[in-house]
Amino acid sequence: MELNRQRYLALLNEGKSAFAAGDPSDACPYDQYSADQEQQFGARYWNQGWLAAHTAAEAQTPEAEVSAGQ
Repeated sequence: MELNRQRYLALLNEGKSAFAAGDPSDACPYDQYSADQEQQFGARYWNQGWLAAHTAAEAQTPEAEVSAGQ
């Protein structure tokens, strides 16, 4: 896997899709504590995508709590 902008955007979208599907933030398929750079890269940007989707959902409904599918 190349660690480039295309992969970064794909991981962001993967995280956003996971939020839309109701997956919790700890459902990330990548290991941020791995010695493997690809796993760390995947975890960082998947989580950023999930958090961006979560934040956008909260901004749309500020009075109601946004459920992360729990």
